[in-house]
Amino acid sequence: MNRSVNSVFEKKNRILLRELVKTDFKLRYQGSVIGYLWSVLKPLMLFAVMYVVFIYFLRFGDDVPHFAVALLLGMVLWQFFTETTSQGMQSIVIRGDLLRKLSFPSHIVVVSVSINALINLVINLIIVFIFGLINGVEITKFAMILPFLLVELYAFSLGVAFILATVYVRFRDIGPIWEVLLQAGMYLTPIIYPITLVINMSPKIAKILMMNPLAQIIQDARHGLTSTINLTVWQLVGNKALVAFPYILPFVLLIVGFLIFNRNSKKFAEII
Repeated sequence: MNRSVNSVFEKKNRILLRELVKTDFKLRYQGSVIGYLWSVLKPLMLFAVMYVVFIYFLRFGDDVPHFAVALLLGMVLWQFFTETTSQGMQSIVIRGDLLRKLSFPSHIVVVSVSINALINLVINLIIVFIFGLINGVEITKFAMILPFLLVELYAFSLGVAFILATVYVRFRDIGPIWEVLLQAGMYLTPIIYPITLVINMSPKIAKILMMNPLAQIIQDARHGLTSTINLTVWQLVGNKALVAFPYILPFVLLIVGFLIFNRNSKKFAEII
């Protein structure tokens, strides 16, 4: 495993990774009128729809300060997970010709997709900060946890992407299945509604939902960046082992996902 990881840092592979990232970024909105602005407009347009439906009409988050900012933040973080896993899943098949022509570690293809998604995430987080400042959100010392949460989010997303990419090479049916799971996952994660809404219905279900690393990451980010009223997993769950679970799982999943991917990668060129 160490040898596979270290291969990413070899000069020729670093150059290949950089070129893959640049190419994917340039091709993403090629031919569109406003180009790269779509990386900002897409989440903002989705946010506008969610805001009107869930905040303006259904009045979600009335008891949470700056919930509109929290909604945008949650959607931006969720979008990174969606983009990394969905595009990472298809990346090996899409780059099949390249894998057959050149000899290089195939995990570089999946990593390049995740870096592209990370670039979009950083851009969108800048928009969130600007939106937060306009709405009077005070930046506190808890905002310092954001870089650690982003590392956790990246590890979790990349680990899932490695597993999906491995399965997708053999079974393309996983594509539409994953779309359905993502849709279900968005509603099972406290993004468009505050976790307090679930707590009022069933504290036990709220605790179960918070075992999802994405729910933990989003709630921690909201706690640090929008309002400390946003409850975190350590505030909801008394068992320390259970509290640690969503924080540890992303890194375990990254290792497991990479091992599964690396074990099957030698056969990718033959299958696709």
